Amino acid sequence: MSEEISVCAPGRGDAEALARFAKAMPPHDLLFLARDIREPKVLEAWLRSQEEGHIASLIAVSGGEVVATIAALSDRFSWSPHVWDIRLLVAPDARGKGLGRKLLGAIVDQAIAAGAGKLTARMTPDQAGAITLFEECGFRAEAMLLGQVQAADGSLHDLAVLSLDPAREAARREAFGD
Repeated sequence: MSEEISVCAPGRGDAEALARFAKAMPPHDLLFLARDIREPKVLEAWLRSQEEGHIASLIAVSGGEVVATIAALSDRFSWSPHVWDIRLLVAPDARGKGLGRKLLGAIVDQAIAAGAGKLTARMTPDQAGAITLFEECGFRAEAMLLGQVQAADGSLHDLAVLSLDPAREAARREAFGD
C-alpha cells in the first residue's frame, strides 16, 4: 500500500475500486452492515444515494485502491430522522495508522452539520479495535443485540450498538476541557 492516502466523497468512477475493496474485506467485518456491499445492486444504491445527498460518505484511496470507507445515513422518513448510523470499514493492512479516526471525525462533523441529533454505530463485540476507536471519540455502549446477525455459514453473532449525543458530548468537552 502506498503511504499517500487521499480522502474524498465517492463517485461513479470509484465503483470498480469500491467493489474490489468490498470483496477483499474479511466477511466477518461486514456483518454489522444492514446490506452486503459486495452486491452490485447495493453498491449502486450507495453511490446513487451519495449523489442525491441522502447519505454522507467518504473513501480513502491509496495507489488507486480504496483502503477505507465511512458513511453516515439517516432514514429521513422514519420516526427517528435525527438518528444517523455510521458505518466504518478499514482494510486490514490500513489499520492502526489513524485512518479510521480521521474518517470518523470527518463524518461526525458532516452528520452534525446536516442535523444529526444522535449518532450510532454497530459492530460485533469482538471488534475491540473498532469499539475502542468509537469510545475514544465519545461514543458509549448503548445496547447488545444477542444473535442479531447471521454469517454466511449460519453462525449467529451479537451486535454491539454504541451511540453519541453530539450536544451532550460538546457540553462535556466544554465543562472538562477535553
